[in-house]
Amino acid sequence: MNTLRHSDLSDINSGDWVDRCFPITWRPYARLARIDRPVGIWLTLFPCLAALFQASHGLPEIWLLAVFCLGAFLMRSAGSTVNDIADRKFDGHVERTRFRPLASGQLRARNAIVFLVIELALAALLLFFLSPFTRLTAVCVLPLVFIYPFCKRFTHWPQAVLGAAFNWGMLMAWAQVSGSIPAGAVVMWIGAIAWQIGYDTVYAYVDVADDTRLGLKSTAILFGRSGKACVALFYTITLVSWAVGGWMLGMSMPYAIGMVTIGAHLAWQAWRVDLKRPELNFQLFLSNILTGALLAGAAFAGTW
Repeated sequence: MNTLRHSDLSDINSGDWVDRCFPITWRPYARLARIDRPVGIWLTLFPCLAALFQASHGLPEIWLLAVFCLGAFLMRSAGSTVNDIADRKFDGHVERTRFRPLASGQLRARNAIVFLVIELALAALLLFFLSPFTRLTAVCVLPLVFIYPFCKRFTHWPQAVLGAAFNWGMLMAWAQVSGSIPAGAVVMWIGAIAWQIGYDTVYAYVDVADDTRLGLKSTAILFGRSGKACVALFYTITLVSWAVGGWMLGMSMPYAIGMVTIGAHLAWQAWRVDLKRPELNFQLFLSNILTGALLAGAAFAGTW
């Protein structure tokens, strides 16, 4: 059986539902927004939902759920667009990203910039439904969104910056529901950053050879052969942070049961990581959708 490294690593699947359902002129924009690869949407949304459940002590109002779901979709899409604009000269030399719209020449940078402005404008419209404090909190994440794509040029920790931006909705949820961001919410957010460093490091091992050749940096390159242990360490920080943060926020016993379940799942992931098997690492990365779902479920159950 061939591994992913010996097969085509491209994350663009020609002939998929985007090619079947979208007009040809729309397809590059759909792929730029990553709607053909929704894993990032789930990884952004589930921690945000967990924070909403905790802040609301149960289910929030439906309109608020809708606003945050749309916000997660639009900001993840905008972040992906920024990333592809910044990396367009590198992506063509990386096996996984060589067919992305900008790297392959399907779109020009100016078209992508116009598309980004539209994405950000749509996201900004959602702010009118939120409180002034939440709007201010939302605006504060923009520097992270624009800085992240360039981090891999000068630091081995782009995953930490991405984690802070990706999970910013957790802080916004508390700002909106309670009008404040308690210490327990910040601890939960720190746990989400550690989680992202862990799973994005696993993902980064897929590109480690290409990134090294191009002179780019990542936690995978920094950790090297110690990657398995480092991923386990960050997953441990994640679990401890979520457990302590939940306790600080007054979560009930079902939340603790959820933490035990998450702990078992993260331990299984860390045990399975194999730095020489990118196809396995990619599947382990995808399995974090379940981690996010378990977190949101535990947060909801913990309000009972």
